[in-house]
Amino acid sequence: QVQLMESGGGLVQPGGSLTLSCAAVGGSVNVLEMNWYRQAPGKQRELVATLSRANIYYADSVKGRFTISKVAIENTVYLQMTNLMLDDTARYYCNGRLGTDYNFWGPGTQVTVSS
Repeated sequence: QVQLMESGGGLVQPGGSLTLSCAAVGGSVNVLEMNWYRQAPGKQRELVATLSRANIYYADSVKGRFTISKVAIENTVYLQMTNLMLDDTARYYCNGRLGTDYNFWGPGTQVTVSS
C-alpha cells in the first residue's frame, strides 16, 4: 500500500507563489505515474499536472505558471505554483498510479488565493 501525504498549502495573495509537496511511502515516485489534481467547491476534481517516465502534462489553465517535478532521493513530488490566481483556489490532491490496478490518493492540502 502506497501512502501519499501533501503539504505546503496555505493562503496567498493573487500573483503569489506556493510550492506543494507530496511525500510517498511504500512506493517509488520513479515507478508510479504521479499526478496533481485539484477540486474547488462545487466543481469536479480536475487534473492539473502529470509526471511519468514518458510524459509531462499540464492543464491549459496552469501552463506556464505551474511546474511538476520530483526528487527521487526524497521520494517526493513537487508542484511549484507561480502567479497564482483566484481561480486556483482549491484543495490539491496528490495521486500515484500504476497501470489500472493501483491508484493512490493523499488527503489533500488547501490552497486559497485571496486578497
